[in-house]
This record gives sequence, C-alpha cells and structure tokens, in this order.
Amino acid sequence: MVRFGKKLTADQVPEWRGYYINYKLMKKKVKQYGQQLQQGEKDRRRVLKDFSKMLDDQIETIVLFLLEQQGRLASRIEKLGKQRAILAEQPDISAIAELREAYREVGLDLIKLLKFVDLNATGIRKILKKFDKRFSYRFTDYYVSSRSNHPYSQLQQVFKHVGVGAVVGALSRNLADLQERQGSYLSIYDQPASALKDPIIDMINSSVDKLTRSTNFLRFLGQHALIAQEESPSTAGEEEIEDQKYHFVSLMLNLVNTFLYMVNTYIIVPTADDYSVSLGAASTVCGVVIGSMAVAQVFSSVYFSAWSNKSYFKPLVFSSIVLFLGNVCYAMAYDTKSLTVLIVGRLLCGLGSARAVNRRYISDCVPARIRMQASAGFVSASALGMACGPALAGLLQWRFKIYMVTFSQSTLPGWLMAVAWLLYLVWLCISFKEPNRATEADDTPHNRASGQSVDIGQVENGLAQPLLGDSESKLNDDDDDDEEDESEESAQDSRKPATSIGSAYRLLTPSVKVQLLIYFMLKYAMEILLSESSVITSHYFNWNTSSVAIFLAILGLTVLPINAVVGTYISNMFEDRQ
Repeated sequence: MVRFGKKLTADQVPEWRGYYINYKLMKKKVKQYGQQLQQGEKDRRRVLKDFSKMLDDQIETIVLFLLEQQGRLASRIEKLGKQRAILAEQPDISAIAELREAYREVGLDLIKLLKFVDLNATGIRKILKKFDKRFSYRFTDYYVSSRSNHPYSQLQQVFKHVGVGAVVGALSRNLADLQERQGSYLSIYDQPASALKDPIIDMINSSVDKLTRSTNFLRFLGQHALIAQEESPSTAGEEEIEDQKYHFVSLMLNLVNTFLYMVNTYIIVPTADDYSVSLGAASTVCGVVIGSMAVAQVFSSVYFSAWSNKSYFKPLVFSSIVLFLGNVCYAMAYDTKSLTVLIVGRLLCGLGSARAVNRRYISDCVPARIRMQASAGFVSASALGMACGPALAGLLQWRFKIYMVTFSQSTLPGWLMAVAWLLYLVWLCISFKEPNRATEADDTPHNRASGQSVDIGQVENGLAQPLLGDSESKLNDDDDDDEEDESEESAQDSRKPATSIGSAYRLLTPSVKVQLLIYFMLKYAMEILLSESSVITSHYFNWNTSSVAIFLAILGLTVLPINAVVGTYISNMFEDRQ
C-alpha cells in the first residue's frame, strides 16, 4: 500500500503545491504533542487548542485557494457561454468545434480541482484519525461537529463542495447542449437519459463520485456495517477491475439466498411445538428443534468462509442441496414418526448456511460505489425473511395426504422450503457468474500503476538516475518510514488471515469483544422469545398458530425501522457506549 504522504506528494499539481495540506508537518506535530504530553511540557487542553488552530489554518488556506479557482472556472464558463449564445444565432461548425475544445479544457482544469479537494479531504480525515489514535481521544467527532455546524464553516467547503458542484453542473449542461441534437430543441433537463455525453463529462462525473465517497460524513464518522468497507479506488483501472468482478444477477442470487435462509429459519417457529408433541415429545422440545439449526451454523460458517477463498458458486450450490435435503428430512419426520429425523433435518439446514459467503461476496465483488447499498440490501433481506417466515407458516393451515405422505401445518413448511431451494438451485446454475479470480490476483500495486498514464520524459529521467540514491535521499526515506501512517499498518495487519482461534482472538480489540458479547446476549434473548413464543402464548392466552404467526411477523417487521432510526440518527447523536 502506498503511504498517503508519498501519494500526496506524487499527485500534487506543481503550481498548486503551496495550497495542499501540509500532511508531513501535521504528522510531526502530532508526534511532538505526544512527547510533550509525556514529558509534562503541555497539558491535554493546550494540545487540543494548538492542534485545532493549526488545522483551522491549513483548512483556511485550502478553502481560500479553492474559492479562487472556482471563481476563475466560473468566469471562463461565463465567457464561453457568451460565445455559445452568438453561435446559436449564427452557427459555424469550426467555431462550435473550437468552443467545445475550450469547454473541454475547462473540464480538465475542473478535474484537477476536484482531485485537489479529494486529496486535501483525505489528508484532513487521516490526520484527525491519527490524532485520535495517538491520544486515545475522540477529537474528530468534536472537531467535525463544531466546524461543520458553524455558520462560517470552512470545513463544509471541503466536505460538501457545494460551489464545485455548481461549476460541474454548468459545464456539463453547456457541453451537452453543444452536442448535435439532430434538430431537437430540448435541453438535457427535459430528456436527461437521451443526452449524448462528451467523454470529459464521464471523467468529471467519475471524479465527483470519488470525491463524494471520500467526503461522505456518515462514513467519515465511523458508520460501518459488518461488511468491510475499504478505501475507495483511487484509479480508473481499479474501478474497472471492480466492475469486471461485479455481476448484478449474482448479487441478487446472494441476497435471495440470505432471504430464503432466514425464511427457512423462522417458518417453523409457530408450529414447532405442535410438531414435537405429535412425535411424542414435550412441547418445549421445540427449543431444541429450532436451536439445532443455529448450532450447526457455527460449524458451517467456518468451512464456508474457507471455501469462499476459492469459489462462490460451489459453496452456494452445496448450500442449496444440503438445505433441500434438510427440509425434506424435516417434512418426512412426521410420517416416519421420528424425532431424530426431525432434528437431523434441522441440523442439515444449519450446515447449509451460506451467510458467510453472501457477506464475503458483497465485500469482495461489489464495487465500492454501491457496496453500501448492497450491504443495506443484505440487512433488509434478512429482516424481511425473518418476518415472512412466520407469516407463511400462518397461511399453511391445510391437511391432506398424497401417496401416504402427509401435508399439514407442521410438514408444509418443510415441503415449501424444499421446493423453494430446488428452484433456487436451478436459477443459481443458470445465472450465477463466478468472479474472475485472476483479476483479484492481478490487483497489485505494480499492476495498478501500469494502468496509469506515465509521462515518457519521467521514465527516461528515471532511467538516468543512479541505482543507489545519495545519503540525503536515504535519510529522507528513513524519516518517512519512521512516520508511516499507523492506521495503514494496522489495516494491513488486520487483513492477514488468522491461522488459529488464538490468533483470531488476538485480532479483537476490547471494544469489539464487548460488542460481540452484547450481540450474543441480544441474540440469546431474542431466540428464547421466538422459540418459546408458541408455547407461552398457547399456555397463557390460548393463541392458535395463526395468531402466533401474526405476532412473530409483526416483530420481524419492526427490525428495519428500528435499524434505520438507530443507524441513521441515534448512532450519530450519541457515543457508542451511550
């Protein structure tokens, strides 16, 4: 991974060098503050004040230069607009071509400005993160909230880039209007989908999308899902690699797999107690029947995670087959009069849990620009499956026989899910596209660099350089090594595979351990409520199966709005511990 300090130096526009964030100086200051605190030369309050002032000064330099450049671009677009108005009355093909080239030159300068904002926004984010990590203090939250909400905020110019957006819109509209419209007098605002795009517009939109991802406040303040969110691709080559791995139907198959599995988990809950009683067991054995699927899932998550390193298609096929067999066993337990067959069927269903593969596919094969939406789709599919399972059970209130096979409210959930998994298997075999693993292997720093345009003069100058640099450059390199971004180091370490339970446990921070414990207790309480709901409600309230199914479906439907409220609002208003 290229360190950000070196990337910042390499990607700077030479004539703008004095207006970028001085990332190297800021890193030295953070290190110096740490030493001063240890030696008692400064207290924490003074350090926070000094650091805030220094960062404010840096942002002010960036913003004032940004406003100056926006003004120059706007002035150029205004002058070109006057020329366009003249040409609209007196068309001239050669003059229109020259005007289009002039607009494209403005577009290229706009892309340089967008990259300028992106680099500085990334630098601000990284230095704040480094400060928090060095001093174990959530300074970022305070700094961003106090600056972004202030009426004279300069930080908003960097992170919301409203003025730049106006320039992008004006340039895109004028370029599109210059395209040949085949006699049409419609604007791009009338038929946006039919407008012929100039290639420079695609480049601008790509830069805007990257800048938007880089400066998204929710991501910046730590809004992370269980599915890993990596840094946005920095080059068009990386985005192209991601697009090659992405296949919409394959993503939908993973989301449908998640939905069906959650339906499969909860569809038996309203009738599991009656099923247990019909096989000669106590009604409370339904807890064992329901929980056996989760027990088996503990083991399936391990081998499915390992298997997904080599393939996504084969684990999904195996999962569908095992779930089909498990549901058949569950349904046949009534006619075989065997509680063992019933539990074995549920264990097989648990062994077919491919949720680890579904998460991994979204994390690895969905482009970063839509990964957040795919993650939301994963959560939504799980919640809807949790609600639909009991609801379907409430509808399956029939009883009949076909060739000595009994179909009742207890067995129909098994037969229904067996058919569903069989149909899913057929769709999977027809439509799933295995991601190109060679593309992932080729996604190395060397190959990424090969996708970028390289100036021939730079290559020739590079060949003329001595193989061994002088001592000064060596010292500078050593200095850079000492100041390497700790967050990048930790990110690289965290990507190393765990080879044992002990090594996996050591990767967990105390905060993560607490979160996992809380998650376990929440799931523990929820599963007790769900698995014994039919027993408790029939004992105390004389509820029938349909009433229990409606109750559980309503509980499942509350998951999405509660997640939306907590994830969107409450988690941004309070600290995690609160």
